[in-house]
This record gives sequence, structure tokens and C-alpha cells, in this order.
Amino acid sequence: MTGTGEEPFIAAVKPLVDAMGGEIIAPDEAGPEDVVLSWDGADVLAVRLPQLADSLDHILAAMERRKGKPLADLDRKAKQEVVRILEARGAFSVRHGVETVASALGVSRFTVYNYLNREKNA
Repeated sequence: MTGTGEEPFIAAVKPLVDAMGGEIIAPDEAGPEDVVLSWDGADVLAVRLPQLADSLDHILAAMERRKGKPLADLDRKAKQEVVRILEARGAFSVRHGVETVASALGVSRFTVYNYLNREKNA
């Protein structure tokens, strides 16, 4: 994965792959579920996408980094914003998504459902 001209492409793609919790692998190691990316007509790299449950953990960790502190330490308004963002990203379609988010926020499942219902009624 280090041919001429490929390094800028890899450098450009890496932040996106990292943000979604994926892994960059060599194109010849790609399986049927991996996404092979080409540059100037040649396969340069493949991206191994994370499982959905792993993605939620990765998203929560990224949100903590962005907020600069554990999600459980946020005030109620900030927690509501986190739930709104996670809902938009499909976090609650993952099995045990509500429980995982509630645990990360330091609230009950009931509270997460209240935040979700509050947004629907607003």
C-alpha cells in the first residue's frame, strides 16, 4: 500500500476510517464484506468496517473525546443533545443500544426513552 501517489490518498481516507471505527487493510486481504478503494485505476487499500455494536462503542468514545469529559459528567441538556445526535446516527437500532447509551450517560433506560420522546414531541 505504498506505491507512488498512494500516500496522499491513504492520508486523506484515514481520518474517515478512524472516525467510523474501521480498519485499513491491504486490498489483497479484503474479504467480501470489506470495501476496496482505488486510486488512479489501481486498488490501493481496503476498509474493514466495524460491527454495529462496536460502532456504537466507538461513537460514544468519540463523543467523550469531543466533549472533553466522560458523558456521565455532562449536564442534562448536554446529555439530551448526545441522545439526539445518537438517534440521528441510528444508535438505537443496535441491539441493546438504549442500555449501552444509558450506561455511558450514567442515566437509566427510562431517562433515555424520555429524552427520545421529548425530541419527538418537540
